[in-house]
Amino acid sequence: MAHSPLPAEVSREQWSELTARLLDSYRRWTGSDLIPRHSPDQDLLDLWEAPRVVVAHGTQSDPQMIYGNLTALKLWEMQPNEFLGMPSRLTAEPVHRDERQRLLDRTRQFGFVDDYRGTRISKSGKRFVIEQAILWMVVDGDGNTIGQAATFDRWTPLT
Repeated sequence: MAHSPLPAEVSREQWSELTARLLDSYRRWTGSDLIPRHSPDQDLLDLWEAPRVVVAHGTQSDPQMIYGNLTALKLWEMQPNEFLGMPSRLTAEPVHRDERQRLLDRTRQFGFVDDYRGTRISKSGKRFVIEQAILWMVVDGDGNTIGQAATFDRWTPLT
């Protein structure tokens, strides 16, 4: 890969499996593919390099980021080792965290939401509004919830 999305402690196999779970779950909830599907290796690379943000967090009580593609890392101005493991609530300013929690609860209730708009903040403090974000529940092969993911390709910087 041109840019390695993998921190040293995550194997390519684990990253490939997570990519498949993200893509399979997206298809399960929305009925469409997030990216054209090919082989596991190509899917891993295509999702990593997608021109849209794709992020996911786990199921902890204070969910931690488990995935961020190159577009997401650039938008939040972070390296993979900074982004992965970070509490996902830190992607939003404290004033917007209640709104974000309501969205996550609604996603959990319905499986996916395709109409989200909200303000986020990067590592350096740059604020931006995301629009028409899609959130979905990420499940494993047995249907057990392993996290929530989001994707969007529209954002506007705030001054």
